[in-house]
Amino acid sequence: MKEPVYKRILLKLSGEALAGKQGTGISTATIQQIAQDVAEAYKAGVQIGLVIGGGNIYRGVAASAEGMDRASADYMGMLATCINALALQDALEKAGVPTRVQTAIEMAEIAEPYIRRKAIRHLEKGRLVIFGAGTGNPFFTTDTAASLRAMEINAQVIMKATKVDGIYDKDPTKHADAKKFEKISYIDVLNRGLQVMDSTAISMCMDNKLPIITFDLTQPGNILRAVQGENIGTLVQ
Repeated sequence: MKEPVYKRILLKLSGEALAGKQGTGISTATIQQIAQDVAEAYKAGVQIGLVIGGGNIYRGVAASAEGMDRASADYMGMLATCINALALQDALEKAGVPTRVQTAIEMAEIAEPYIRRKAIRHLEKGRLVIFGAGTGNPFFTTDTAASLRAMEINAQVIMKATKVDGIYDKDPTKHADAKKFEKISYIDVLNRGLQVMDSTAISMCMDNKLPIITFDLTQPGNILRAVQGENIGTLVQ
């Protein structure tokens, strides 16, 4: 097996990824497949921090657009990410990966509170750490939480696993002539308004020179290929 290029990564999964073809909720078959893919990368010797979204259960932004108080809606979205974190923990442990869930909102009975030094210690001891509840603050997305946690745990890269195989100049599902980027700069992503991660997350990565790789999660084995440095998806740096 090839040696991994990255020794410590922050993997960002969208909540929608857990829903599979059913669109909402948690698909057991899908979460098991994701856990197997993550386990492959873990067993290759990579230290993994993982941030999960909550869009398969509840989207705070969508609710606030319909008139709900934005802060309340965002807190509900954070709780959705915690449900996903526990589901992912169960699937990963069944795949042979020791895990810890840390949440930015304290819920002592089901998870540890987020403590930076403790998270790093877990990684050093060979445990995968799932970060739930985003940043713990309304008005910030789980993309921003991923950027923040990546920097706090000294990750070498953010790997954003999505339903498309990289970044395009326009939506490839709507435009047959959409052009895929192999590499793109942070500033180009911001100037073009490309929906890779939100602008706050991209700006944070740019300020701290943290690369982002975005790739297709639905292709089995892609997480391992990404950590081994294979040219899949799009590199933002």
